[in-house]
This record gives sequence, structure tokens and C-alpha cells, in this order.
Amino acid sequence: MKNDTRAYFLASFVVLFWGTSATAFKIGLQYMSPAHLLFWSSLFASTILFIVLAFQKKLKLLKFKNGKEFGLSVAEATLNPFLYYLVLFEAYNLLPAQVAQPLNYIWPIVLVILAALFFKHSLHYTDIMALLASLIGVAFISSQGNINIFAKSNPVGVLLAISSSIVWASFWIINMYDKNRDEEVKLCISFAFATIFMLLYIILSSKNITFNLKGISAALYIGAFEMGVTFLLWLKALNSTSNTARLGNFSYLVPFVSLVFVSLILHEKIVWTTFIGLLIIIGAIIFQRISKKN
Repeated sequence: MKNDTRAYFLASFVVLFWGTSATAFKIGLQYMSPAHLLFWSSLFASTILFIVLAFQKKLKLLKFKNGKEFGLSVAEATLNPFLYYLVLFEAYNLLPAQVAQPLNYIWPIVLVILAALFFKHSLHYTDIMALLASLIGVAFISSQGNINIFAKSNPVGVLLAISSSIVWASFWIINMYDKNRDEEVKLCISFAFATIFMLLYIILSSKNITFNLKGISAALYIGAFEMGVTFLLWLKALNSTSNTARLGNFSYLVPFVSLVFVSLILHEKIVWTTFIGLLIIIGAIIFQRISKKN
């Protein structure tokens, strides 16, 4: 049944939890490498999702009907969470949270560009304008208040943060081919595969598994409130609302809420270029959506 009040209530928790993610990433990376943080986070996320599916009596859906479903699951898990979070964590490891988080947020614009390439959707001049505007926003954020945009930011970190948005958009392109399976089941399988991928990655990198209590605590929080539970809440909200487009506007609050936690907990001084750049990127996304709707 549709219940907009319930949907907005759930979306508010989603905004709150995702708004803390950047801070949790930086805390976890103080005690673990990006690879180890992703391994533990994926392990916790897949475990939580498995328990949820058990309560929902959906465990029987954790199987593949054919090779196509298996192939899609491997492709989805490779892009997200394996490659997406590995690239994103590496970016957070090199950049301040107030820089890495907004740069990752250009993915909706990248998604439209990729959809035009893969599905031959029409690419309007407004899409190009939105992309150019978002790049201006990226330049503002990367500058950290300096005229020379790479004077303070790490160029590799900036490139990784932008690349993560491309990986995330690519994941949604692949996901468009896999619409028939239960989303919660697909999510659980993806994190289970990612856990295996990360274990192999760590072993092949000749690294031992890190057992740092503080790092594992951060990974548990990330696995629960960035990856697992929050995705489920967002799906519930989408299924409850009568207007998914209006509910989607809640996502624009996430980067601003994130800056509050980054400032209060990580004690990063939020520079004016971060805020201006973020406004430009969000404005470009909204402009693109309005133009598409019209």
C-alpha cells in the first residue's frame, strides 16, 4: 500500500545514515587499508542482508535459474560493491572527506551520458550543459579555496573520486538488464560475491587480514548503515511512495548532511569552494531532470 508519510519517514533515516558515511569512511581508513575496510564491510553487509532474507523467508531465492543470472550477478558485484567501493575508499584515503564525497555525486549526470551511449537514448544539449556545469563544480571542490585547483588536492584522489561515479553509473546500466529478480536478493548476492573477491584480492596482494577492533567497528557501521540496512530502507521508501520523483529529491540532502558530520566529527574546516561546487553539481542534476521531464 502507498503511504507517502511512511515513505518520507524512511527516507529521512536514509538521508541521516548516508550522511554519516563519509565520516565513517575516514574513521575506518585511519585503522585499515581500503582493501581491508571493504572486506569487513562487505562481510557484515552480506551477513545482515542474509539474516533479513531469512526473516522474510526469501532464502530459497538465493539461487540462479540459469547462467545469465549468474553472469549478471558476477558483473554487478564486480562493479558494485567490489570496484566501486575499492576506488571510492582509495579516494577517501587520499582526499579530505569534504572533497571526496561531493566529487562522487556527479554520477546521475554520468548515468544519462552512459544511457545515451548504451541504449541510444537521445542526448539533449541540456545534458551537455549539465555535464559541463558539473565539471565546473568539480573544479571548485578540488580547489579547496585555492586558484590552482591541484595546489592542495591530490590529483590521483580527485581522479579516483570521479572514476567512482563512472563505476556506479555503469553498475546501474548493467542492473537495467536484471529487472526480474528481487532487489534485496540481488543485493545480498552482490555483497557475498564482493566479500569473496576482496578476500582473493587481499591474498593475491600478499597481505594478511587485519583484525583492528576500531577499524572493524567502523566496518560494521559501514556494512550496516551505508551498505545493508539503508539500501533496504530506501527500497521500502520507494515501494511506499506514490511519487518516486519527489522522494528522489531527498537524496540531494545527503551531501549537505554529510558536510555537517564531517565538520563536527572529523573537524574538517569546510571551505567556501566545497559548498559552491556542491551547489553547482546539485543544480546541474536538478536542471537536467527538469529538462528531461519537460
